[in-house]
Amino acid sequence: MNQHPYYLYIERTQPAKNMARFYALSIEPSLFGKTSLVRRWGRIGTTGREKIHLFEDEAAAVMLFLEVARQKRQRGYRPRPTTSSRVPAAYRLS
Repeated sequence: MNQHPYYLYIERTQPAKNMARFYALSIEPSLFGKTSLVRRWGRIGTTGREKIHLFEDEAAAVMLFLEVARQKRQRGYRPRPTTSSRVPAAYRLS
């Protein structure tokens, strides 16, 4: 399970509209051999909100991961380096 790490942190900013949003996706193991897709979003600098989807297998989680990433890219979200000081510490990779 989870042979490859799946993690994505993206941001959408428009200073003229005072918009500063983040969106984070990760695939993580859950209890009893299931796989979870964790979605986190909110204003940059806040904890934001979280939603967890549970799947029987990793392939289904990856499909949703890719679909959500595609949708967010179409809406203007772009990747940022995870070492940026603007990324909340809870969402940084070690």
